[in-house]
Amino acid sequence: MAKTAAAHVQAGDREVRVSSPDRVIYEATERTPEVTKLMVAEYVAAVDDGLMRALRDRPTALERWTSGVRPGLKLATGPGDRGADAFYQKRVPKGAPDYLETVGITFPSGRTADEICPTEIAVPVWCAHMGTLTFHPWPVRRDDVDHPDELRIDLDPQPGTSFSDAVRVAGVADELLRELGLVGFVKTSGNRGVHIYVRIAPRWEFAEVRHAAIGFGRELERRDDQVTTAWWKEQRGERIFVDYNQNCRDRTIASAYSLRPIAGAPVSTPMTWSELAGVTDPGEYHLFSVPDRLADGDPWAGIDETHHSLEPLLELWEAQVAEGHGELNFPPDHPKMPGEPPRVQPSRRVAEHWDDEGNRVEQRFE
Repeated sequence: MAKTAAAHVQAGDREVRVSSPDRVIYEATERTPEVTKLMVAEYVAAVDDGLMRALRDRPTALERWTSGVRPGLKLATGPGDRGADAFYQKRVPKGAPDYLETVGITFPSGRTADEICPTEIAVPVWCAHMGTLTFHPWPVRRDDVDHPDELRIDLDPQPGTSFSDAVRVAGVADELLRELGLVGFVKTSGNRGVHIYVRIAPRWEFAEVRHAAIGFGRELERRDDQVTTAWWKEQRGERIFVDYNQNCRDRTIASAYSLRPIAGAPVSTPMTWSELAGVTDPGEYHLFSVPDRLADGDPWAGIDETHHSLEPLLELWEAQVAEGHGELNFPPDHPKMPGEPPRVQPSRRVAEHWDDEGNRVEQRFE
């Protein structure tokens, strides 16, 4: 069979070459026809304004599904997943065009890397040519990569709960933010969850932003019994988990207008608060329907107009600490932190094996 000739996609002022344009990335569903690699690149170009509002000048990791999305295909999430079909790209891929810019970032381990830093729509279109479906930007800008300008509230439905439960909790979260003088911008995750972003002044380090997220999550938990901040899954129950650790260094969330690797090519879609309240099926927002929405205006068009103070949320955190509610667990790829609880499931924890700082005590046998 003859090899399909490359196609070209207009991306701003550039034409971007797309190889294997007829490769099927998403198979057809009852709701959507099949999606080819060329169609993915064209989608990225079509959501230019919204996507670049989410990515511009941010270090961005790529979630690459070079063989497309099929049942049973696996995404590599760690060094042990060598046979996986898809992977995260945190360093600039080989063969990058000369217009692609980078920014240096530091991982929690202390290692450094140059990561893609989109400055024009041709960059994510080229990334689509490389098999990228989902963009994972850091919550920082290239001129200050150590001070986030976004607080990210990830509402993650646990087994036994639904997208509709996350939507209801998001409404409670919106009320709390407004009480604190903060404005949140909401989007679907593209799957079952809901994401809320708050632009903040880039004055605080990652650890402080994370504490602000914990403070917010605990207050939300106090107000709504369907909310949890429990890190260990065995403790969460049928509730909506506020994943505070999404605000750690090198932890990222699918950007606004990113495709997700799920049948039907769903999109992480920005919404107004009133619109979200009426949504029951996030799968209705997909590669074919979202560009028309954006043509009518982006619900997040004003997200950069105001950068809020974190002080109201840090005051919540400090009050909680004073009440005896201290540090929570960090992700496993982060160094052990002072005051962090033991990194072992509560059901497997033996109290005498751990000191007050959460460090394992070596056992001595006589």
